[in-house]
Formats: sequence, C-alpha cells, structure tokens
Amino acid sequence: MANYQWKGRDRNGNPQSGVMAGDSKEAVIAALRRQQILVTTVKEKGKEIALPKFGGGIKSKDIAVFTRQFSVMIDAGLPLVQCLDILGQQQENKGFQKILVQIRQDVEGGSSLAEAMRRHPQAFDDLYVNMVAAGEAGGILDTILQRLAAYIEKSVKLKAQVRSALIYPIAVISIAVIVVYVILWKVIPVFSSLFEGLGAQLPFLTRWVVALSKFIGHFWWLIFMVVFATIFGLRQYYQTEQGRYQIDQIVLKLPVLGLLMRKIAVARFCRTLGTLLSSGVAILDSLDITARTSGNAVVEEAIFEVRKAVESGKTIAEPLAQTGQFPPMVCQMIGVGEQTGAMDTMLSKIADFYEDEVDAAVEGMMSLIEPVIIAFLGVVIGVIVVAMYLPMFSLISQIG
Repeated sequence: MANYQWKGRDRNGNPQSGVMAGDSKEAVIAALRRQQILVTTVKEKGKEIALPKFGGGIKSKDIAVFTRQFSVMIDAGLPLVQCLDILGQQQENKGFQKILVQIRQDVEGGSSLAEAMRRHPQAFDDLYVNMVAAGEAGGILDTILQRLAAYIEKSVKLKAQVRSALIYPIAVISIAVIVVYVILWKVIPVFSSLFEGLGAQLPFLTRWVVALSKFIGHFWWLIFMVVFATIFGLRQYYQTEQGRYQIDQIVLKLPVLGLLMRKIAVARFCRTLGTLLSSGVAILDSLDITARTSGNAVVEEAIFEVRKAVESGKTIAEPLAQTGQFPPMVCQMIGVGEQTGAMDTMLSKIADFYEDEVDAAVEGMMSLIEPVIIAFLGVVIGVIVVAMYLPMFSLISQIG
C-alpha cells in the first residue's frame, strides 16, 4: 500500500490537500469522493517529479472517435457488451484497448457502464462519467454519447487553436534568437580580430556588441543553464496552487494573448456547462465539473464562487457577473436563458459565438505577430551590422 499526495476542493469549493494511503490512485480518488472531496490531482508520494512518457498516452482524438462509434452502435441496437468488445478489438492504442477490455469485463460482471468507466480516470474524466450515468438513468445513452462526441471534437479543435496560437510565435522567436546567437558567437569574433589587427579605435556601439559576443563565447553554458533553470522553475512553480493562480492571472492580463485566453475560457465554460445541463446532470455537479475542466485557475475559482452562490439559492447570472471574469454579454444571455428555461441552448449559442471569436482572434494574432517579429529581427540585425561597419568608416577616414 502506497501513500498518495492529493489536492482537491470540498463541497464549498475551498482548497484541500493531504496524504492518504491506498492500494491505487483510483482507490484514493474513490475514498476522497466518499468524503465529498472533489479531487484535482493525485500523485504517489516520492514520485512527484516523473519523466515524461512518450507514445503511451490516450489522446482526446482517440476518445472522440471511440465515443462517436459507440453512439452509432448503441443507436443501431447492438448490445452494450458487444459494442465494447468490437471497439476494444479494433482499437489501435494498446493502452486504451486494455481499458476497454477491462470495462467490458466489469459490465459483464454487473457494473454499470458509468461505474466501470469511473475506474479509469486516465481515459474518462468526471464530465464523461457523469454524462454516461445520466444517459443510463434516462435511457438515452445513444443521445448522450452523440453529445459527448460533439463536445470532445469541439474541445480538440479548441486545444488545437490554443496550440497554434502559442507554438507559432514561440517557434519563430526561438529561431530568431538562435540566428542572432550564431551571429554573435561565430561572425562577430571574426570582425573583432580584424579590428584588433588594424588597431582601429572602436565606437561605443561596436565595443558593446563585441563584449556581448565575447560573453556568449565564454559563458554559453551559463546562458543555457539559466534558460533551463528558469523554464524548470516556472514549471515547478506552476504545479503549486499559488503559482498556477498567479501565472494564470498574469496570462489573462497580457495585452493580446490575455484577451484570446479569456475568450477560450468563456467558450470552454459555456460548452462544458451547456453539454452537462442538456444531458441531465445536476446543476451543482455540472458547475463542479466545469470548474475543474476550465483550464485556468482564476476562472476555476470564479466558477466555484458561482457554485457557492447557487447552492445558497441564487441564480447563476448574478454571481457570475460579480466575479468580473466573464463579459457582461455572457452574463446577460445566461440570465435570459435562466428566465426562459432554455439555459443549455443559450450556453450552446454563446459557446458557438466565442469559438468563432477564438478563430478570428487567432488569425488576427498571427497576422500581428509576423510583422512585429520581422521588425524586431530587422532592428537587432541592423544594429549588429551598423556596429561592425562603424569602425570601417573610421579607418577609411584615417586613411583618407
């Protein structure tokens, strides 16, 4: 029996953490759930820092394809166990295949589909399991699976947009930094040796560039260590509750990227909450799940504040507006949805609108980043070129 370090929230949304002994991670999660603790992370003590695994993970795309095929088979009238057997046999991802085989065996042994899936949180999160449970209880499992498939597909698309919004500028800036680094490391020393041989008096700008080149040549290892330590430190700090909250807060306040990330958070909130409510999941459970899948600690805390207010008898729209994390239009439209009894439909419309907004924002950011990076590169390389030519002008005037 191992010790597991866990973090989560109680019924009121307050952060909780501790260490619990258990046979497995799933057993610890189940025990905490019985104590009405909403678990966010569970790690085996002594294995908090683990090496990344390659090729063995279960991708959202795999889950989306499985869910879509599952819904079609259930809709066609195939027995549940037969569906799981067929989907398990044709699954290419070996890790996911083992999970599906285990789920089929559990269902054959008398477990419900939701209970069997809950034992595999690495593949099926709380959102998925709760929706399946609602579908089984209401006899509309095929409809729920169709909604789940649509939700996961849209979620995958949204994640791809986030990646393209972040990876492209990072890649371009990294290449630009490498080019400048190579120039300072290899090209500038050639000019520096030439100037020293000619005995030219170097201007301040040239001396500064040469000094930077010498520093890079002698202490390149220190630069790499500082960069690596900074990235590692930020990653470790982000693993803490305070660090995650502060970094997410800074990201939301950034000029262009912050607006994009806020739109993504709104789209994810509305899509998740709308999908859960339309599937018959209770409002408080829906808000719990939506908060934990928001992807941003600031938004997560805001949703938990809303959950507290709803638990005390208030509507969603008013406390949502008081958090200050959601645009007034979103809060007003949700208020209209509550009054008309069409909350899930209204949330779906808001999600569609903000997903289109994310598309436009990503394209706009891409078109803005390219000229900015080109201008930055032009200025940096221009300064280096001018710094190298200034001593030549001085030498020419002396010869003249």
